[in-house]
Amino acid sequence: MIEASNPVSIIGAGIGGLTTALTLKQHGVPVRVFEGAPVLKPVGAGIILANNAMQVFRQLGLAEKIAEAGNKISQLKITDAQLSSLSVADLAVYERKYGVSNTAIHRGELQRILASALGYEHIELAKRLIKIEKSGPFHLTFEDGSTASSAVVLGADGIKSVVRKQLFSENTIRNAGQVCWRGICPLSLPEQYQGELNEAWGQGRRFGFVKINEKQVYWYALANATYAHTEVDRLGDLFREFHDLVATIIAATPREQLITSEITDLKPMQKWQHENVCLIGDAAHATTPNLGQGACQAVEDAYVLGKLLTAGTALPDAFADYERLRKKKAHAIVKSSWNIGKLAHLDSRVGVWLRNTLLKSLPAAANKQQMDMIFELN
Repeated sequence: MIEASNPVSIIGAGIGGLTTALTLKQHGVPVRVFEGAPVLKPVGAGIILANNAMQVFRQLGLAEKIAEAGNKISQLKITDAQLSSLSVADLAVYERKYGVSNTAIHRGELQRILASALGYEHIELAKRLIKIEKSGPFHLTFEDGSTASSAVVLGADGIKSVVRKQLFSENTIRNAGQVCWRGICPLSLPEQYQGELNEAWGQGRRFGFVKINEKQVYWYALANATYAHTEVDRLGDLFREFHDLVATIIAATPREQLITSEITDLKPMQKWQHENVCLIGDAAHATTPNLGQGACQAVEDAYVLGKLLTAGTALPDAFADYERLRKKKAHAIVKSSWNIGKLAHLDSRVGVWLRNTLLKSLPAAANKQQMDMIFELN
């Protein structure tokens, strides 16, 4: 029994940390979330919440609020550089089956919804963890010099997790050899694009965009690492061979709001938990973004922990079952996403032609099999 005087400590107030905290709170488990940022403010880019994550948010009573704040996505399209379709996934069958829809939303708005549902009194800001030691209870040391102790710790602190680096032996971060730019711009998309996510694949680069609300479009651009030094002011030139809409979106984005990062993942690790500490989300199974499942898999982590609590398992005792139940799917997502990223970034004209021809010839059943796996909760 976890006492209110010694709540579970969750490191990180990202999507996974907040969803896990809310899940535990709804099961009567006292929690406190330590977040390194000094404030929770609406910065960052967009996020696509796939059907599996929206099923979890429905159980938490938040699906309707999230859907109202975002934009329903009913089709996923991979196109060539000129936005001619290569592969189309129709999501209507999953909307009917599960009663929720894929939703694109501003990441900051999603974080606000989750934090409000949890209660800000459970979140301690400006608490960046720099050291964690196991000495009876866990001893936590933060960047501001403050400390805390906790009997149970959940590391939801991302791919560079301090919890994982200091308490677990497997810590191999892999570089995919790609760079990513992300942004949000004030733009009204042409009507044909408003209910779908489009990702255009070119030669060694790609560009995705989606409406996230009535006023904004979220977009991301990826290129092979040879283009990593491209100045943001020259980004339009890098994608000049793409459809004119791509240049319009890039031009409409304030440069100071662009986010640039390398594409990395975490080499699949076999141990996510031991001795009252457990890793959640990217801290356990960070993936490249090619399936749009990074945050969604963190949300599924919270769901499985909640499912085990519902079955009567005490939280620390649930960690081993959580690892067993989640590992196969999470690792499959990591592997598949890595492979898709390599396919998307072929850098020869012959390779691009062969890839595009292959995508156009794939039967719809191939897409459906993968989405069946992704959208079905453990």
